[in-house]
Amino acid sequence: MQLLKGSKLYSIFTGTCPVCHEGEMYLENNPYKISKIMKMHDHCSHCGKKFKIEPSFFFGAMYVSYGVGVAIAVAAFIISYFFIGLDRNYTFLVIILTLIILFPPIVRVSRNIWINFFVKYDKNKAKS
Repeated sequence: MQLLKGSKLYSIFTGTCPVCHEGEMYLENNPYKISKIMKMHDHCSHCGKKFKIEPSFFFGAMYVSYGVGVAIAVAAFIISYFFIGLDRNYTFLVIILTLIILFPPIVRVSRNIWINFFVKYDKNKAKS
């Protein structure tokens, strides 16, 4: 993952600050602790960037979440229907189960993608 450091992909996949890629955005790293899935630090511990840029900032992440969910559902369909050869009813069940199991990471990745739309990496803040 160090190879991607300095790119938006690094911040999106690791859940680190989009400005410095050092500080953690979430209070709990494990997205499957459902009670803490949305709990974020107010500011980056390394560079001080405010994560909640404005009230209701992360509402836009719902649109990203929809897109990520559709992409995962299409992938689950293709794998289960064309590669494994399940019939339509079982394929539908596979899609539903996949989305339920991957719901917590989808929420986190969607928030990470959303904040990375608006915040740029700053190599000077990463060094300090």
